[in-house]
Amino acid sequence: MSIDRLINLFVTITLIEMMVAVGLRVTFAEIIDTARNWRFVARAVVANYVLVPAVAIILLLLFHADPMVAAGFLVLAVCPGAPFGPPFARIAHADVPAAVGLMVILAGSSAVLSPLLLSVLLPWLSGSEAPQVAPLGLVGTLLITQLVPLLAGLLVNHWRPQLAARLVDPFERVSKFLNLGVVGLILATQFQMLAEIRMMAFLGMLLLLAASLAIGWLMGGPDAELRKTMALTTALRNAGLGLVIVTGTFAGTPAATATLAYGIFAVLGTLLVALWWGRQRAGA
Repeated sequence: MSIDRLINLFVTITLIEMMVAVGLRVTFAEIIDTARNWRFVARAVVANYVLVPAVAIILLLLFHADPMVAAGFLVLAVCPGAPFGPPFARIAHADVPAAVGLMVILAGSSAVLSPLLLSVLLPWLSGSEAPQVAPLGLVGTLLITQLVPLLAGLLVNHWRPQLAARLVDPFERVSKFLNLGVVGLILATQFQMLAEIRMMAFLGMLLLLAASLAIGWLMGGPDAELRKTMALTTALRNAGLGLVIVTGTFAGTPAATATLAYGIFAVLGTLLVALWWGRQRAGA
């Protein structure tokens, strides 16, 4: 088995396990409560599937990014629903139930919307230099690796809550181990490419992260806690889903390096913002 196929298999297993773990700790009531605030959800959809990808494309064009690097960033730009949203919302003293519901809604919808967006935006951004995405095949893959495991965890939590309570801690520990393994494996195989990242690339990542936070804040509505929740959720991108896409479609290219680099950058940057908001709230 080639190293690229090994990485893709490892990333896929990690995403499946992570989605089951997410489902085990979420209830249908939390999702329904968030969905009832349809204006909030609609603004989140616009922020995550329209505004963030639009800003990413503008920055990639301004920075004249390499087509494969651009593909890696664009993949993450269209992949919301990161599982870090609720814990970061807790750190920031934001609306945690809304973060949980929004995470599940975005993670579930991204299995369908992300491949469709990529099939439209990627050829326009990268032209013929980047491999073309087969949206139907990718939707099928993501339904199996993301939506089905998420629903499985939700159903176990709904029908057997005591069993879910016993399973959630072991599943989350395994999830952390697998995520560290994925990052370590990609760092080991892509180290040379990561070492060649220039300061201009970090500036671009900083601008995209700042724009994503601002978009979420502005689209969050008048409630301060919901604004923080929307900002954190919008800034965080689903690196697990993004890596499944790039390792399956753009294996052995700088796209995987770009996806991993921005995924780590966004998590660390958003964590700093959450800690700052949390300290402000504690001080008040």
